[in-house]
Amino acid sequence: MTAIRKRQPGAEREGILGIHSVNHFVLAVPDLKEAERFHQAFGLDVVNHRAGYAVRTEGVDHDWGFFVEGPRKQLQHLSFGVFDADFQRFKLHLESKGMELLSPPKGFESNGLWFRDHDGNLIELVVTTKTSPDFKVQGGHVSTPAGIVGAPPRSKAVKVRPTRLAHILIFTRDVQKAIDFYTGVLGMGLSDRSGDNIAFLHGRHGSDHHMLALVKSSAPGLHHTSWDVPLIDHVGQGATQMADKGFSRGWGLGRHVLGSNFFHYIRDPWGSYAEYSCDIDYIPAEMDWESKDHDAEDSFYIWGPTPPDDFARNYEAE
Repeated sequence: MTAIRKRQPGAEREGILGIHSVNHFVLAVPDLKEAERFHQAFGLDVVNHRAGYAVRTEGVDHDWGFFVEGPRKQLQHLSFGVFDADFQRFKLHLESKGMELLSPPKGFESNGLWFRDHDGNLIELVVTTKTSPDFKVQGGHVSTPAGIVGAPPRSKAVKVRPTRLAHILIFTRDVQKAIDFYTGVLGMGLSDRSGDNIAFLHGRHGSDHHMLALVKSSAPGLHHTSWDVPLIDHVGQGATQMADKGFSRGWGLGRHVLGSNFFHYIRDPWGSYAEYSCDIDYIPAEMDWESKDHDAEDSFYIWGPTPPDDFARNYEAE
């Protein structure tokens, strides 16, 4: 289980005004019962909420995502965490950028700062505990010594339970404008990109290689949420766990180039994905990471099966 620790005062990177975590996301779906079945099979805890339900990871008292009912799949808003000492600075910063501050949506009232990004996505900045990791979360494979059986019988396999929300990938009409917004307004750092097709952003107070990724489309929307598991075995076992429940469509097992994480994506009933992810790269707060622009063939995956033809399709644009 991954413990979520409160950042000690003064531990954040001095002089940097930036969000420290993805706090939560909100997605509308046309069938809450089917969505709940999907997320429970995935290994998440489902918690009732006045507007639908929330998902949590085992042993962590944090609502990573909310699902509400709507006529079709649609990203409702993204919430990002900031330090208490930065809240008023962010308010002044947003005003200096000409951002119009809005009222919270019904069912998600808060004391946060609400506004819209370049694509019209509703964004919240709220004071909350830092949930992005403060150090590299080690992941991989545990090998057994000689004379010891390494794999349990399938009948005794333990259910895979993700430890945390690792990152979110959203569609954007313009990758460069998205980079400009999320670095210039929210204070994130550009980790890597591949031309105008995709970009990966990290939190400058220490985070995984990316907590937010951006991919080009004709309209905004959600492509996938990514959930950290501690072992590569859990990535593959999670895929089998989902297939046993009828959710066999997806992509994996493989390993990404940018971020280096092992992955298996499970397609939900509405065309977006939930990713089991293991051993992603980490960018410390004190490091000035040098971002690079990579060729397409060097920006996707180093090994794995061919992705589905509709893997990059934005069903929210239809």
